Parts: sequence; C-alpha cells; structure tokens
Amino acid sequence: MRQEAAIESILDLNSTNVWKLTEQDIKKAWDAEKEEGSFATSEDKLLNIIRLSFDVVHYNPADPREKAKYENGEWATFQHCNEKRGWVAVRKKYITRLTDLSYENIHHITVSTLLELIANNFGGGWDSIALSMKDIILSGFDISTTTLPASRIHAPGGTLERKVAQGFEVLEITKGTWVEAIFAKKKEPVVRVRMNENMYDEEGNLRKSPLKNFSDDDEEDLPEDVDQNSEDEIDNSPDDDQMDEMYYSSISEGVKSRDDQDDDEFSGLSIEEAEE
Repeated sequence: MRQEAAIESILDLNSTNVWKLTEQDIKKAWDAEKEEGSFATSEDKLLNIIRLSFDVVHYNPADPREKAKYENGEWATFQHCNEKRGWVAVRKKYITRLTDLSYENIHHITVSTLLELIANNFGGGWDSIALSMKDIILSGFDISTTTLPASRIHAPGGTLERKVAQGFEVLEITKGTWVEAIFAKKKEPVVRVRMNENMYDEEGNLRKSPLKNFSDDDEEDLPEDVDQNSEDEIDNSPDDDQMDEMYYSSISEGVKSRDDQDDDEFSGLSIEEAEE
C-alpha cells in the first residue's frame, strides 16, 4: 500500500513543487515508488531536481562514521533503485542569511522572510548589501527605499503610507535620528506568450501565407478573422525570381523598341548615300 505523501509519486516531482516538500516527503514518495517498481532511468534526473531545494549526498551505511553523520535525524535517507549504488541522504536547504539566496530560491520565499534577512544583515540597510546579492533580490522582488527623519516617517499621506497601500511590506531601520524604510513586494510571475513556430520562417520572419505548412493541430492557433477555406488571405504575388524575370523582360523590350526606332529613322539611307 502506498504511503501518503505531499506528492502522489516521486515521478511527479518537478522544479516547482520541490520547494514545498520536506525531507520526509521526499523519502516517503521515493520509498513508495521503489516498492512498486524500478524507476532507475529517471533516478538521476529526479536527484538533480531535489538538489534545487535540498542538500544531496551519497553515503555508505556500512561505514560507521558516515552512518553516524547521516542517520542522526537531520537527514532523510533512502536507497538507490540500483542497490549497488548505495544510499542517498537529503536535507532541506534552509535560508538563514542573505548569502543563502540564489536565482532559484529567491522566487520561493516570502516578502517577510526577505525583509528579516535584510534586517539581520548587520543592520546596515539596503546600501550595505553587495551588488551581486541585490541583483538576485531584484530578480524576484520590487524594491524601493527612502530615508526620512524619524518624526516624519509616519506622516499621514507620506511615502510609507502610500507604499503600504500599493501592497508593499516595509522594513524600518533606525539610523540615529533618521529612519531608512525599505519597501518590498513580490514580482508578478512572467507570462510567456506561446507563438506558433509554423507562422515564421527560419529567420524569424512572418511567412507570406499564414496557412502554409499548418497542420490540423495548428487550426486552433489561427486568428479568428482568418477563413481557413478562403483564398483571399493567400499571397499570390510573384516571388523574387518572377519579379527579376519581369524586370529584365521589360528592360529588354525597352532596348529593343529603341533599336527599332533607330532602324526606322535611318531606314531610308544607305551607306553609299551617306558617303556622297
């Protein structure tokens, strides 16, 4: 019987839900799937996903030192699908300092957690944070700051009141008789627009005929104003080779017509007459 876990199967693990799981969630899902059948072909891929949010080590339980280190309750342990590969120990990566932040985990912490990390960073405020860490923070949060006299920071209708009304959370850091207010709000996830690749050529240009090379599966991606049975939307204009042929044909005809005119102009003369 399958044990209950936060995910139904370890095969359901992905880069989004791994952040919400605990060590025991991973162990239960792994052991349950291992009992029902081998998933050795997916094992390394799953371990790489687990590494996003967990420390992952391989150890030998037959070694007393390793056994004591990883089987002390701080780690969850389970066996590889191929038992010859040994055992795996996983432990959640806890974010306790600003330096623990990364471009991956920054999207999975709350605003309150971020402001707490900043407050514990020696109390120096936003300017005390290294540029590399600021870049990571700004990839997941909107940040703005202001420094005002302590007597004005909570003035009605002031910056603090307006920012809070806009959904920002605030951290106040006292600096003598002044107060630095750091405002933070989680950025909205970016929505990626799906475009039908068949509508564009190899150079990224829109094809002349939007119906060309479309499969049946692409019909739902057609614009509503395009009639699939109509030929009005199909571009029947001559291609580049045809245009070149028409152009040179017209030039040739023009040259020929001028030659004909010259022939007509001197048609009444002969060489002998010109010499006289």
